[in-house]
Amino acid sequence: MKIIFSFLFLFATTILFAQSPEKNQITVKGTILEEGTNYPLEYSTVSFINRQGKVVTGGITDTDGNFSIDVPAGVYNVKYEFISYKSKEIPNQNLTKNTTLPTVKLALDAASLDEVVVRAENTEVQIRLDKKIYNIGKDLTAGGATVSDALNNVPSVTVDVDGTIALRGNDNVKILINGKPSAIAGFGSTDALRQLPAEAIERVEVITSPSARYDAEGTAGILNIILKKEKTLGLNGSLSTSIGVPLNSNASGNINLRTDKFNIFNTTGVYYRNGPGKAYFNNNYFPRTLFNDNGDPILDDNGDPVTVAPQFDQVIENRKYNRMGKGFNTNLGIEYFLTDKSSITASGFYRKGDGNDKTTNNTANYNSGILEEQSKRVEDQIENDSNFQFALNYVNNFNDKGHKLTADFQYERGKDTERSFITEQRTLPNFETLPAEDIINIEKQTEYLAQADYVLPIGENAQFEAGYRGNFEEKKTDYSVLQETGTTGNFVRNDSLSNIFTYDENVNAFYSQYGNKFGKFSFLLGLRVENTQLKGKVDAENSYGNTAIELNFDKNYTGLFPTVNLTFELKENENITLGYNRRINRPRHWYINPFPSRSSEANVFQGNPNLDPAYANAFDLGYLKRWKKLTLTTSAYYQIETDAFERVQEETGEVTSNGIPVIRTLPINLSTNQRYGFELGLLYNPTKWLNLNGSFNYFLFKTKGFYNDVDYGVENTSYFGRFSSKVKLPGKIDWQTNAFYRGPSNNAQTKSDGILSVDMAMSKDIINDNGTLALNVSDLFNSRKRNSLTTTNTFTSESEFQWRQRQVTLTFTYRFNQKKQRQRPDRNGGEDEGGFEG
Repeated sequence: MKIIFSFLFLFATTILFAQSPEKNQITVKGTILEEGTNYPLEYSTVSFINRQGKVVTGGITDTDGNFSIDVPAGVYNVKYEFISYKSKEIPNQNLTKNTTLPTVKLALDAASLDEVVVRAENTEVQIRLDKKIYNIGKDLTAGGATVSDALNNVPSVTVDVDGTIALRGNDNVKILINGKPSAIAGFGSTDALRQLPAEAIERVEVITSPSARYDAEGTAGILNIILKKEKTLGLNGSLSTSIGVPLNSNASGNINLRTDKFNIFNTTGVYYRNGPGKAYFNNNYFPRTLFNDNGDPILDDNGDPVTVAPQFDQVIENRKYNRMGKGFNTNLGIEYFLTDKSSITASGFYRKGDGNDKTTNNTANYNSGILEEQSKRVEDQIENDSNFQFALNYVNNFNDKGHKLTADFQYERGKDTERSFITEQRTLPNFETLPAEDIINIEKQTEYLAQADYVLPIGENAQFEAGYRGNFEEKKTDYSVLQETGTTGNFVRNDSLSNIFTYDENVNAFYSQYGNKFGKFSFLLGLRVENTQLKGKVDAENSYGNTAIELNFDKNYTGLFPTVNLTFELKENENITLGYNRRINRPRHWYINPFPSRSSEANVFQGNPNLDPAYANAFDLGYLKRWKKLTLTTSAYYQIETDAFERVQEETGEVTSNGIPVIRTLPINLSTNQRYGFELGLLYNPTKWLNLNGSFNYFLFKTKGFYNDVDYGVENTSYFGRFSSKVKLPGKIDWQTNAFYRGPSNNAQTKSDGILSVDMAMSKDIINDNGTLALNVSDLFNSRKRNSLTTTNTFTSESEFQWRQRQVTLTFTYRFNQKKQRQRPDRNGGEDEGGFEG
C-alpha cells in the first residue's frame, strides 16, 4: 500500500512540475459575493479554461471572497463555482496584463433538487429537509477522539458506554460510509468505529426520514459518515498527532493532490491506546420451582410446588478491564476526470488492529450475608483483525441541471481472530486452582456491492430517480472452546459449545422516486422493493473431527418499502415537513447463531435461528423557523414495529461447577412495540464570539408480547438532552463545552439510571493560523457509567459498568496549503431551504 501511494504521489507531482508556467505570467484578481446580501463567499472556486476546453489553472477565494491567481497570458473563459450556488462563466476574457476582474455575485440554486442546505452561522450543525449534518472538524472535543466518541456529540444520536449507537433512543441504526455499506464501519458491528480517528471524517449525516434511494435496513434511520476529500486545486493536507492520559496516542494525516485531470487523496492513521474500565454485579438468587416435562410445577405431598434453594443466595462480581489496542488504517484513492462532466474514482481502504485485553473478575459468594466462597477469574484476550476494501465509482453529469448517472462497485474482505485464555482460582474456603479454558473465535467475511443510480430533471422543478443496489455477504464463524482436564495442562474440546457457523445474506433492491414543487408545496414520493435471502449452516464437524451437528435454515422474503416526504413553506424562513417510510430490521448473524458464547461461566448469550425480520412504519412531522440569530427545529415522530427483537434473560436449568445457576440471554421476536417522540433543537448566535446550540429528545416506548407464558409488556418513558457552547476568546483561543444527559429508562426486566457526562476543550491557532493546539477533557466528572437493575422471578441483578474513565488529550494539528475550516456566513443568520433531498 505504501509503495502504491509513493508511486502515485511521485507521478502526480511530476505532472504538476511538468506544467511549468509560461514566462509571460500575469496576476488576475477579483471578488465573489453572494447575490442579494453581498456576503463574501469563502472557498469559492475560480477556473481559467483555454480555447481547447481545458483548465489551465485556478484557485479559491479567501475569507473576504477575494482571489489573486497567477495565470499565463491568454484568452480564457473564467468560471466561478460554489457549492449550492449557480455557477457563472464569463467567456473570452483577453488577459494580457495584470487585471482586476469585475466583482461576481452568485445566486443560491434554490431550484436544485439534490443540494438544498439549511445552514447556521458559525455552528457545527447544518440542517437539511430530511437530515442533520454534523461537521466533525468543527468540534474541538473531537481532538484525539475516535469516530465512536465523535458520534456521541451528534444531535439525535447517543452512544452507550459499551459502544451501542442509537438514534432517537432506537439502536437499530444503519451505518453507511460515503452513502454505502462499508468495511470501514465494521462488518455489522460498530467496534471498528472505536479504532478510526475522528480526524478522518468530514461530516456525519443523520437521516431520520430516508427516501427510497437509501437501504430500507435500520428501523431507527441512517447515519452516513462522509470521509474527507479536498476539492481545491493543488497540493494540500493536514497532519494531526495527540497524546492522552490514560494512554491514548495517535497520529493521522490527510493529503490531496488535485489537477485539472485527476485528484489523489489519502488519509492514514496509527494509534496506540490503553483504556482501563470496570464493572460491578450484585446478583441475588431466589428458590427455584421445579417443573416436569409438560411445564407444570412438581408438587409435594401437601400439594405445594417443590422448590430448590440456590447453593448461594448472593453473588458479587467486581471486574477490572485493561484494554490495550494498536492499529493502522489508510484510505487511498485517485479520481480521474474523463471529461469536465464525468469522472471515475478508484479507492482502497485497509485497516489492521491488534488488541490485548485483560479482564480480572473477583467473585464473592454469600449465603444469608455470610461469605462462604471467593474466587478470581482472569481472562487474557488477544485479538487481531484486518479489513480491506476496494471500490470503483463512475459519475457522469450529463448537464449542469442535475441530469446524472452514477455506478459503484465495492469488494470487501475481513478477518477477526480472538483468542481468550481463562484461568480461575478459588481462594476461599481453601486455595484451589480450577480448570482453565481456551476459547478461539475466528470470523471471516466477504462482501460484494453493486449499485447504479440515475437522476433525470424534468422541467424547472421536477425530478425522477431510479436505481439498483445488490449486497452479497458471507460470514463464517469458527467458535471453539477447549477445556482443561483437571489441572493437568491437557485441553479437550467441548462439543456442546464449539461450532462452525456460516451465514449468507443476499439483498437485491430496486427503487424509483419522483419529486416536484408547486409554489410553496413540494413532495418526494418513492418506492423501494427489496428481496432478501438469509442462509445459515451450523456444523460442529471441523478439524477436530468430532460428530457433526447441523442446523440449517434458508429464508427468502420480499418487501415493498414506500416513502413520502412533503414540504410546505409557510414563509421564506418557516416551513413544515411531513415524512413517512417503511423500514426493516434483519437479524444479524450473532442473533441467529444457536450455539452459546460466554461472557462469564454463569452468563451465556445464545442466538435464535427462528428469528424473523422486524418491520416498522415511521411518521415524522417537522417544523422549522429561523430568525436573524436564532433557529428553531422541532419534530414529532411515531413508529410502530412488528416482530421487534428483544433480549430476554432466563435460567437454563444448568449450574456451574460450583453450583451457580447459568443464566441465558436470548433474542426473540417480541410482538409489537410503539415509539412516540418529540425532538427540539435550538441554534443561537447572539454575537460573533459566542455560539450556542442544544437539543432535547423525549420518547415513550411501549412493548406488548409474551414469551414462555411470561408477559414482557412494558411502557418506558425516557429522554436525553444535549447542550454545546463555543466561545471565541482573545488571542485566537476557542473554548468549547459539551454536556449530555440521558434520563432513566427501563424495559421488561431492567431499569437503568440516568447518565450525565461533560466534555470540555480549548484550542489556540499558532504558526500563522496553519497550526492548532487543543486540550480536550472527555467525561470531565468521570460520570459516564451505566447503572441498572434487572429483576426476574428467580433472581435480581444490580450492576454498574464504566467502559472508560475520564480522558485528557493534547492534540496538535498542522495544515499546509489548507485553510482552517470555517463556517461560511448565512444570508439571514440562519438557513435556507427548498427543493428535495433524498
